[in-house]
Amino acid sequence: MIRTLPNSKGYTVGFKVFIILYFTFLFAPLLITMVLAFNNSMFPSLPWQGFTWDWFFGKGPDKIGIFHDAINLRSIYTSFKVAIGVTVLSTIVGTMAAFLFEQENFPLKNLLYFLMLAPMVIPGVILGISILMFSTAVGLFFENTFGWDVRFLSPGIWLVILGQFSFITTIVTLLISARLKKFDRTLEEAAYNLGASRFEVIWFITLKYLRPSILGGAIVAFLMSFENFNTTLFLVGSDATLPINLYLQVRDGSTPVINAIAFLLILTTSTIAVVNLYFGNKGQITST
Repeated sequence: MIRTLPNSKGYTVGFKVFIILYFTFLFAPLLITMVLAFNNSMFPSLPWQGFTWDWFFGKGPDKIGIFHDAINLRSIYTSFKVAIGVTVLSTIVGTMAAFLFEQENFPLKNLLYFLMLAPMVIPGVILGISILMFSTAVGLFFENTFGWDVRFLSPGIWLVILGQFSFITTIVTLLISARLKKFDRTLEEAAYNLGASRFEVIWFITLKYLRPSILGGAIVAFLMSFENFNTTLFLVGSDATLPINLYLQVRDGSTPVINAIAFLLILTTSTIAVVNLYFGNKGQITST
């Protein structure tokens, strides 16, 4: 819709109706889920039975809130461990990859760039199965050949971290590369002329300029890792992450405690998104 051009009344009304329906479709399920977190019912669905805090603070025996639910708390802790590991690895490797792909000439640049993008177009289910089969084959090779039991190649937290890292790093790299393309190289040249070393230029000038995108990439990596399901499903061991645990509860039948978990997740991720947007805009204003 181009505001400077005249539009018919029907077009304007249709455009507004589309906007209303679009955002209703996006946010109505989230709003209903958040409201049902306070529903005094044993089922995570309508009808409304009254207001209660039991699904957050209940100690049982009938209603156990999320803050007293050992299984869900353990799965949240597992997801945090995985997400932190993926965030650290993806941010470090993604930053270095962004520097690499901004170099003008190095061998096989286009091929390596294509290979970096490949995990993004491969379905998560296929990626998870492929990583599981590969890690199993490598683990059996080391065990049969050398008698080594390589634990991180068997399903568990480390394999989940490596599996998520394989595709989340690509997203972090693209985010940082987008900002690096706008970097004024004359700033580095001026620093060299003033006697700065290569390390000082990268640390005090380039990385300082990239700080908003690095922070944004780290936040995106954390959120994507925390909510990942498809890839994690095939790589998880006995310690289930939160998405896997929620899937099992929904499949087998659960109480509105899953709505309480959803409420906390929506509130947390929304807060992180707002903070990231604020500091991202602040960083852009500062750099300009």
